[in-house]
Order: sequence, then structure tokens, then C-alpha cells
Amino acid sequence: MSDHSHEISKHVRIYFIVGIALLIGTVLTVAMNSVHFDSMAVTIAIALFIACVKGFLVAGYFMHLMSEKKMIYSILGATAFFFAGMMYLTIFARDDTPLGTLHTGSGEAFHPAEKSAAH
Repeated sequence: MSDHSHEISKHVRIYFIVGIALLIGTVLTVAMNSVHFDSMAVTIAIALFIACVKGFLVAGYFMHLMSEKKMIYSILGATAFFFAGMMYLTIFARDDTPLGTLHTGSGEAFHPAEKSAAH
């Protein structure tokens, strides 16, 4: 019985440490809102890094993916691959807008013929 209670206390300790790390990550995320860097890309990169670390902690420890078999990781890898492909297709098709489409912030109609003539 003693081994079992030691094993449970070990898991509770890990969950407590991960919970504290998530709270620290949340505080960092809120604090990053008031810090302004020269480049927006740096700000986005830092915010994405914090979000990825927090996502890894949640998925790895609270969802028990750290102890899963290779099949779970291969499915996760395939999901990430297809997600990246869908994001690429979204960015790739960005200039394929129909004639007369209004873009947010421009207030003018977008005409691909005018765009190609301007360049």
C-alpha cells in the first residue's frame, strides 16, 4: 500500500508543478501585453512561444500524452502536418479574391486587374 500512495503523491506533485508553471505562463502572457518591442514579429514570436509551452504542458501532463505510445504521436504529427498544409493553402489563396471584394481597412473595392497594372 505504501508504494501506491508514494506513486500517487509523485503524480500530485507533478500536477502541482505543472499548474504553477501554467499560472506563471498566464502571468507572462498578461505582462507581455504591456511590453512593446520594436518589431511586431518579435511580439508575436514571444506570444506564440509562451502559448506553445503552455499547450505542451496541458497536452503532455494533464491529457497524459507524455506516457502514450508511438501511435498517438504519429496521429498528432499527421494532424500538425495537415494543419500546416491548410494554413499554407489559406495564405497561398489570399490573392484569389473575387472582383469587388472589400478588404478590411482599405475601404476600397479590390480589383486584381488594377493591382497588376499598378505594379
